[in-house]
Parts: sequence; C-alpha cells; structure tokens
Amino acid sequence: MYKMGIKRIFDIVFSILLLPFLIIIVVVVSPLIYFGDFGTIFYVSDRRGLHGEIYKMYKFRTMKMNSPDYRNSDGSTYNSNGDDRLTKVGKLLRKTSIDELPQLFNVLKGDMSFIGPRPTLTGKGLEEYNENMKKRIKVRPGLTGYSQAYYRNSINQEEKYQYDAFYAENLSFVLDLKVLIKTIVTILKRENVYNKNSAKGLNNE
Repeated sequence: MYKMGIKRIFDIVFSILLLPFLIIIVVVVSPLIYFGDFGTIFYVSDRRGLHGEIYKMYKFRTMKMNSPDYRNSDGSTYNSNGDDRLTKVGKLLRKTSIDELPQLFNVLKGDMSFIGPRPTLTGKGLEEYNENMKKRIKVRPGLTGYSQAYYRNSINQEEKYQYDAFYAENLSFVLDLKVLIKTIVTILKRENVYNKNSAKGLNNE
C-alpha cells in the first residue's frame, strides 16, 4: 500500500508545502551564483528514473561554466574538496546540499521521490545494467537515499548500488523515516561530503 500509492501522496503534499521555502532560497541563491561568474543559475542534466525512463534533473549550478566532465575509475562522479571546477558559492552549496533543492520540482512532477536511490547518469543502456542496478530502478530516484544518508561519498559506486537494491526491495514507511532522519544528521555534521579516494579522470563518453 505504501509503495504503490501513499508514498507518492506524501511526495506531492510535502513538495507543495516546501515550495514557498524553495522559492525564497532561489531568490537568495540565484544572484550569488549568477554574479559569481555570470553563468546560468541551474544545472539541468539527463538522468534515469523509474524503470529506466530518462528525465531532466534540476540542480543549482556549482561548477564553473563549461567545466570538463571527470569520473572516478568506477564511473562515479569525481568529488573532491580540491576540485578546481567548483565556484566559491558552489563549494558552500555542495557542503550544505542546497544545490539539490531544485529537485523538489522533479518530486512534484513525479520524476523523483523525497527518498529513493540517487538518480544515475544515462551513459549506460539498460541492457548493460547488472542485477543491483535493475533492482534500484524499480522505485523512483530520490532527493536522498539509503546510500546517500548512511555513506554519502565514502563508498564506491558498486557498493552504493548494493545498498540501493536493498532499499528498493525493502521499501517501507519506517525505512524511509530512518533514511530521512539519518540524512538530516549527515547534512548537519557534514559527513562524507567528498570522496577521499576520488581519482580524477576525463570522461570521454
């Protein structure tokens, strides 16, 4: 019952309630981003959602315009405190996770949920997905998820897929509540913001 309908109702209600706060944040943050380098306010990227469907995901832009796309050896996004692609404002937005807030629009649209596996890039075709990757797209991607809450950037991509698959197969209101509480604690403590084992390499896809 929760997975099939109640979870989506919660997403709609809470995203509507939070929209006024998001609008205030957009008003405050947008000039800081724009006047930092006179670039775009938002970063829009293709992601795979429920059942592998592709959608447009929104974020506040944290990198300099036309920055190269780096990946770690496991295909995950390069993430480091010393990343010279980040703007000054971008570093703050990353540390506080404020850059993810525009995804409330994705939640309201139905592309995403508040809680779920973090959305993946579209580089791989669905036929290339392993079992864990196939399991995780049986639920909507989330603003935060099990891997994000408990481990953030301290584990590799395949480990994240394993935990995401566990979440997808054990989805419940109680589990979502645990993930939400842990996410708040992780953000407040600023735990595992950056991947200490990131190894920069240019993505040639």
